[in-house]
Amino acid sequence: MSAGGDLATLAEAIRHAIACGVDWVQIREKDLSGRALVGVARDGVATAREAGARILVNDRVDVSLAAGAAGVHLGRESLPVGDVARWRDERPKRGETAPRDFWIGASCHSVEEAEAAERDGANYIIFGPVFETPSKMKYGAPQGVEKLRTVCERVKSPVLAIGGISVENAGECVRAGAAGIAAIRLFQEVGEAENLRERIRRMREAM
Repeated sequence: MSAGGDLATLAEAIRHAIACGVDWVQIREKDLSGRALVGVARDGVATAREAGARILVNDRVDVSLAAGAAGVHLGRESLPVGDVARWRDERPKRGETAPRDFWIGASCHSVEEAEAAERDGANYIIFGPVFETPSKMKYGAPQGVEKLRTVCERVKSPVLAIGGISVENAGECVRAGAAGIAAIRLFQEVGEAENLRERIRRMREAM
């Protein structure tokens, strides 16, 4: 979730999304300082804990740990999944306290990337772009539902579909094997005729 660096707006957006039924929130404010980011993350974690939701922090393992978040989400330019997974899994062997259920997610754009991320220790995969969307144009043409289906068949980890997801096509992704969907515009661009809670309800029904 991003709010252009406005901390109050970002914190409120996270609280609102969780209150409306969002299961996971990925905080992806790349331009914030660690101090500012951990404050927003801690606020989100407190809200998520009460609602049974999860907060994941983009890239920043340190911020995720400091805030008590559920885990970290890693992209192509992040720390390698394998390095983070080894750190997580080896801490108990050294007698150190390991984060409980610390999840590692990975953004993947091919079947091969998804398989490698799972092999390296990722707990879940975000795959896309499935459909055309301006925010994912740098990753190339849409992958399509059939490629999503192939990824879901080839990995055991939960796969979340991303890229051009709408209320109308979310069900198509789930029928292809996705465990759920990830989106930005879908949750931000809600018109006056439909609030976020209603949109989430409609999408769950469609899935």
